[in-house]
Amino acid sequence: MAQVTTRTWSEVRPARKAAIPEGLWLRCPGCSRMVYRRHLEANLQVCPECEFHFRISAMERAKQLADPDSFQPMFIGLTPTDPLQFKDLKSYKDRLVAEQIKTGQLDAIKAGKMFIKGREAMVCCLDLTFMMGSMGSVVGETITRTIEEATRTGLPLVIVSCSGGARMQESGLSLMQMAKTSAALARYDDAGGLFISVLTDPTTGGVTASFAMLGDVILAEPNALIGFAGPRVIQQTIRQELPEGFQRSEFLLKSGLVDRVVARPQLRSELARLIDYAGK
Repeated sequence: MAQVTTRTWSEVRPARKAAIPEGLWLRCPGCSRMVYRRHLEANLQVCPECEFHFRISAMERAKQLADPDSFQPMFIGLTPTDPLQFKDLKSYKDRLVAEQIKTGQLDAIKAGKMFIKGREAMVCCLDLTFMMGSMGSVVGETITRTIEEATRTGLPLVIVSCSGGARMQESGLSLMQMAKTSAALARYDDAGGLFISVLTDPTTGGVTASFAMLGDVILAEPNALIGFAGPRVIQQTIRQELPEGFQRSEFLLKSGLVDRVVARPQLRSELARLIDYAGK
């Protein structure tokens, strides 16, 4: 009679592979290679293989620019409202609540005072993670107050832009921010202030058509999309093939609309150098 061997399930089930935590690796949109997340973070969210610049939040941008523990947030109590009671697929009020829960921010901007390699400056950073960094009343008011504080204190001003443009849910109120911020910059310029505008991917619409292009010096990150209307809209309007690299930083540098293309790891040094050069 054949012998029967009894085995437990723990003896016959396949051994589990060691679990690899999710999110340790990600694929770079620029070169399609897998990048170790910690290497990416150490390189300021720039791909170490192809130098593709990942989009980052306003808070992360502020931390990258500021000397350690030097960033002092200002104008943090401004909260957006829904005066027009706007509604598309859902109400603007509900959309704001959803964005605030998702990002932990009240709106699409961080502003305050910081030291950049020992140089004191007023800084605004738009936040693409909050409704594509769109400029509503709170964003416009925060930028205006930052400009006015820079005028009052005589400090240099740095605004880092990344935005889809004016916030359509606020209609004309959003468009008014273009004039308000531009007028504040005119007064700052009359007072002899230094305004350095930093354009990142993307900087479009009403932001491009107002304060973003009014800098005494305009810097841009590599390969950033910069323009008013998108290239697809322009191509459909003029019905012509657009040049290669149209509306990218390097193309605008050749056209004279941008003063310098600066990679993110060199941005702090470039800002400090410009502040020193201007004697601010």
